[in-house]
Amino acid sequence: MNTSRNLSRLALRQCINRSNALRSVVRNQATRSLSSVAPDAFSAKKQAVTARTNLQHYRFKSDTTKRNKSTAHVMPHHEPRDDYNVSSTITGPDACEKLNLTSLGINGPSTLYHNLTFQQLKEHEIANTEGQIAHAEYGDTFTVDTGKFTGRSPKDKWIVLNKGSESAENIDWGSVNQATSPEVFDELYEKAVNYFNTKEKAYVCDLYCGANPKTQKKVRFVHEMAWQQHFVTNMFIRPETKEEIENFAPDFTVINACAEVDEDWKRHGLNSEVAVVFNIEKKTAVIFGTWYGGENKKGIFSLMNYWLPMNEEPALPMHCSANVCEDGHTTLFFGLSGTGKTTLSADPARALIGDDEHGWDEDGIFNFEGGCYAKTINLSEKTEPDIYRAIRTDAMLENVKLNPDENGNLIPDYFDTTKTENGRVSYPIFHIDGYHKPQMAGHPKDIIFLTCDAFGVLPPVSKLTPGQAMYHFISGYTAKVAGTERGITEPTPNFSACFGAAFMTLHPTRYAELLEKKLAKHGSHAWLVNTGWSGGAYGTGERMSIATTRACVNAILDGDAAMVEYVKDDAFGLDIPVSLPGVDTALLNPRNAWKDKEAYDATAKKLAGMFAKNFEKYSDEGVENLTQYGPKL
Repeated sequence: MNTSRNLSRLALRQCINRSNALRSVVRNQATRSLSSVAPDAFSAKKQAVTARTNLQHYRFKSDTTKRNKSTAHVMPHHEPRDDYNVSSTITGPDACEKLNLTSLGINGPSTLYHNLTFQQLKEHEIANTEGQIAHAEYGDTFTVDTGKFTGRSPKDKWIVLNKGSESAENIDWGSVNQATSPEVFDELYEKAVNYFNTKEKAYVCDLYCGANPKTQKKVRFVHEMAWQQHFVTNMFIRPETKEEIENFAPDFTVINACAEVDEDWKRHGLNSEVAVVFNIEKKTAVIFGTWYGGENKKGIFSLMNYWLPMNEEPALPMHCSANVCEDGHTTLFFGLSGTGKTTLSADPARALIGDDEHGWDEDGIFNFEGGCYAKTINLSEKTEPDIYRAIRTDAMLENVKLNPDENGNLIPDYFDTTKTENGRVSYPIFHIDGYHKPQMAGHPKDIIFLTCDAFGVLPPVSKLTPGQAMYHFISGYTAKVAGTERGITEPTPNFSACFGAAFMTLHPTRYAELLEKKLAKHGSHAWLVNTGWSGGAYGTGERMSIATTRACVNAILDGDAAMVEYVKDDAFGLDIPVSLPGVDTALLNPRNAWKDKEAYDATAKKLAGMFAKNFEKYSDEGVENLTQYGPKL
């Protein structure tokens, strides 16, 4: 039996070595391409991108048809933007009737721009003087300023409490899912409809959310401005034929009257003149007072977080990124802002499924979206090459500083955050080289929870049991450090349930129970990866290098992490590898990395207490007592 086991381990090791060798060839060739000397800077970049695209084509040409195999998209002779061409312009006194806006009460506009092409959107944006054109390095890019609202307004998001309804019984009502009355919604709905009835034109866009047709939702957006249609066109899944949107019957409609405000907000019991209100039973939302594009995106995400678990065959909605290798092994990356989710899911040896919102159903993983919405703060080609190169024609920049050059061109400055630290870019997913075109893949082999631990006590990588996976999924821990927000002078824990509490409409334990079932059914492995500090807390220790974190992730993906010896961490009960390829062994056990062991013990105890305190609110939800999988106090 021992001989058989040793032979099996030898065969597995040989398989891993072959995989690692191929991965090394891919990365080395990409690196050589990127370091080639060309006559000028632009041609050098062009040469590197061409080499990388050819390399991706080589890696994935063996299977481009099976859904569960990675199918890196090779740029065809024509531009992918040309494939999206279902637009129409409806004019005349019966325009609203032709698009069935009259069912909403909207009958005023005599010109409706329906699902404009990327080219038409740019023409409208320029003609309407809705923004400026930035001379980005890889192509001219439309830029918009969203005014004083440069981020979501969570205190102004409301859900209608329809007494006796399914949503009333299931939504986790509270500070995240604030309740308002049907009467308030009806007043605001009438106000939004009346506003659009004063307009001569409007922009209507019919799109999909969710790549799997089994659970896909049809969403209609009614906007006043072309750039708003541009945003949702980038972010949601675009119809491929005109037949798809003939007699389009939306599952949900968003009426965005952002130029209007709710003057009666005090009487309505709201928090300000801004209102983002969802009525699940009436399948409609209205938006007032904020131009921020993300309200459209995250509002529908919140609804998917309600709809999917309520299906007859419940599916798990997730705030995560996902990629897949050529063998069909899918990996999920959960993590809050600043943990490295976007960076680590971008891998030259793997194809990106999506960067933010996904579902996990009986078929596997699927993207909710048709694009990406990335932060631009301190963006450079060196640090985030995929995002940097995606900023070209058809992308759209939000609230990014523009500086004129000597020729009068407006150059984006991603390091100037005087407007906001939340500058953004939205772009269609085909702007990413080597993306996974089907947007669906098999059940995940590995699930990685990313945390940026500024206390310096969590290991760079640890293996989680199913119970620990549920505990850390519900905890959703990362930390803020001094200087990131006003008033923060020392590391501060940030617990966000399911790594996206602001968008979870059901109680977090509902999602955790689904995760537990998925892990058990499909044999997925869960890991905790700390991209934060080691050898001390923020201010005394050092931030994990990208190379160290990447080596930890590669060990997970290549299978090395499953083959090594583990020891138990005393403070958090985590399994820590004794050694990993490419990782300094002194870093793997965080206590060993601290010179002052007593200081480590005190800090670990402090953070463990914070975990326990946060988890108290989940201890009486009628589910398994998960505190046993948390830190040991």
